[in-house]
Amino acid sequence: MHKILVITYYWPPAGGPGVQRWLKFVKYLRDFGIEPIVYIPQNPSYPIIDENLVSEIPEGIQILKQPIKEPYAWASLLSKKKTKTISSGIIQEKKPSIVEKTLLWIRGNLFIPDARKFWVKPSIKYLSEVIEKEGIKTIITSGPPHSLHLIGLGLRQQQEIQWITDFRDPWTSIGYHKKLRLSKSSERKHKALEREVLVGCDKVVVTSAITKMEFEQITSKPIEVITNGFDETLDSIALDTDFTISHVGSLLTGRNPIELWKALKELIEDNEAFKNQLKIKLTGVVGEEVVESIRSNGLGTYVQHLGYLSHEKVLEIQQKSQVLLLLEIDSEETKGIIPGKLFEYLNAKRPILAVGPKGWEAGKIVEETGSGEICNQSDKTALKNVLLNWFDKYEKEALHFNSKGIEKYHRKELTKALTNFIQWESS
Repeated sequence: MHKILVITYYWPPAGGPGVQRWLKFVKYLRDFGIEPIVYIPQNPSYPIIDENLVSEIPEGIQILKQPIKEPYAWASLLSKKKTKTISSGIIQEKKPSIVEKTLLWIRGNLFIPDARKFWVKPSIKYLSEVIEKEGIKTIITSGPPHSLHLIGLGLRQQQEIQWITDFRDPWTSIGYHKKLRLSKSSERKHKALEREVLVGCDKVVVTSAITKMEFEQITSKPIEVITNGFDETLDSIALDTDFTISHVGSLLTGRNPIELWKALKELIEDNEAFKNQLKIKLTGVVGEEVVESIRSNGLGTYVQHLGYLSHEKVLEIQQKSQVLLLLEIDSEETKGIIPGKLFEYLNAKRPILAVGPKGWEAGKIVEETGSGEICNQSDKTALKNVLLNWFDKYEKEALHFNSKGIEKYHRKELTKALTNFIQWESS
């Protein structure tokens, strides 16, 4: 088997979306003649833990670990809650507190590209010996945190290897980057490092076509779009008896669907049956302004705040829900964001209400697969019409969608695409 070294920060028992991508790639790489060796931190600071994911690690996979210095440990002395949200890329409030402003300034200007930068040098030293010992010819670095790409940069400068960068999210163009309170000098450093990585690597993997277009303005290296996907084979399960609208994952201020809440309020006022059957399920972190919007529209009693749930439980909720809600910030920067949950939504085969920016790549996938409807955040009339139409079908037990062409998003098919790209040079 062809050995590759995978350098990633998120790995079980880490929870949340960041861990899924490489856990699933590693699961299937052996089917295509590749033996992965995984390198992770020995003592990471994960904001979310899901012990159930440990059981999904394939048997016999070699996992290498080295200690990492985590500044978030001492930063939590200022505010444990704020530190935890910032460490996971979550910046909730429109008006951050003084503590959060301080932490954001420190995060953006003193830790470039991010707070895991202290893992770079010791990792390069350690992995140089591993590469020679194991006869590794290909390494893959996955970010964020994008400091892991600097490990790849250092190794590529020392070793005769193929280095592939995997960008689960963009670097300097991602929405929260603008909230880091960067000085002009720091902004230039981020962009310089981004360019150095994209020019210095051999190949680039991204999760959206829009990110590919952005990176093509920086580098001439081959770029492949390999999205996230779904993996589980789902058994038939009974649907909720209520008209449940479920959102999975963090729901923070920027994604707050204010017009949707208004539409639901009006439907409750106008339709007695809708009023009696509506239930809203929210999993994960819910921002304070979102909670306030829900309350101000009289929806508080209709909402279940479920908090963080295991991946197994999330799959169940997705499959049982009458409607699945997919939300994104209405801005130019978010058009290329494709939430990982979308593919699990597709696999659940429940109607998807996608609410996001015009030209949203995730919305196009919903449209192409015939899996739901796409609305702009500000279009209350369209939101009402879709929901009323779906509620009528729900009452007739006819709320079903026949999604098409979703097989290409299965994790095994995506891993096949990855292995073809890894071996592209020698083909």
